[in-house]
Amino acid sequence: MNIEKFVQRTEILHKRLADLYQTASLLPWISPDLLPEAFKELHNTSKIVQLAAEELYQQNEELVKTRNWLEAERHHYQDLFELAPDGYLVTNTEGIIQEANLTVAKLLNVSKHFLVGKPIINFVLLEERQQVRNELIQVLQSDRVKELLVRLQQRYGELFYAALTVTVVRNQQGKPISLRWMVRNITERQQLESARVKDKSDIFNNRPLHKYDKGETIPLNPLVIWYVSQGLVKLSTYCETGEEVAIGLATPGMVFGSSLTSLDIYQATALADVDLVSIYAAEVSASATLSHILLPKIKQRLQQTESFLAISGRRRVQDRLQHLLQLLKREVGETVPEGTRLNVRFTHEDIASACCTTRVTITRLMGKLQEEGRISFDLKKHIILRDID
Repeated sequence: MNIEKFVQRTEILHKRLADLYQTASLLPWISPDLLPEAFKELHNTSKIVQLAAEELYQQNEELVKTRNWLEAERHHYQDLFELAPDGYLVTNTEGIIQEANLTVAKLLNVSKHFLVGKPIINFVLLEERQQVRNELIQVLQSDRVKELLVRLQQRYGELFYAALTVTVVRNQQGKPISLRWMVRNITERQQLESARVKDKSDIFNNRPLHKYDKGETIPLNPLVIWYVSQGLVKLSTYCETGEEVAIGLATPGMVFGSSLTSLDIYQATALADVDLVSIYAAEVSASATLSHILLPKIKQRLQQTESFLAISGRRRVQDRLQHLLQLLKREVGETVPEGTRLNVRFTHEDIASACCTTRVTITRLMGKLQEEGRISFDLKKHIILRDID
């Protein structure tokens, strides 16, 4: 029974009860006191039902209006989703497509019906699929919006460069339930950029330099990657005892930044006067050329970090010092008549933090190396290595 029929029947019932009550009240041979109390109660109840029916009818009218408005809004947002200039996808946490708009279907040269139920990874170039899988694992473990630069394969079509922006949707308990993707074809932009950028100097020389003096702490912004144009930067963290631990040296041509580490405490200090160039992380994600240029530099930092880890893992302090000096020789050494000179002055405290020991111990070991003639110092207190191999 719908609401209108219910209201009509309620009104008929009320009218009939009212007529019966009025007729019984007008009959001269029936005393009003003799009317059954139940009949009076039924008449009063029918009034309440009628009022409730009228209120219910009004509420139903409001609900109908609200439903119509919601339906119109749903169609509006559905049109925005379908006709958006960028491709949109909704997948489950494993990357299986659940929804897709017309734009992404055209980008991939398939129908929307074909896309639903397919893994998004199927459209990624074969050699780049593992990278995308690794990135998805990181996305599910964080709340950050991630942008991936990959090559997608159209169905029965050509490859194209695509920027995939992905974000995770979580339930009230914080558990990932789906992924939302924005897909853009950036092939033309990549071609224009490749034609414009001839070599890496074009990228770095056209950006402003940020200068920091020796000993100055360099600010770290999670949105920015620093490129070292000149000078030397010490990268360090702090252990639970409050002691500083050196974890890397950013030499000219290297990059560093808080977005390149998972450490909660990460500090960058100028060991010499430095010139830095700032690059937004989003630029790297959106530019294949920039990514290609910076990848070897990030690789170089990774290899150096592993060397520092290997040094700190050696049991004997003198072995840690020996291998640290070898590393510094490779990174910042320059040949002089006396041997190899470290072109940046390192204090005993700097060396101690890299060797995970005390300054007193390093002073003693450095004195011993100097007595043996394996190291010496120039007039500016720079270390000269003679027999450190």
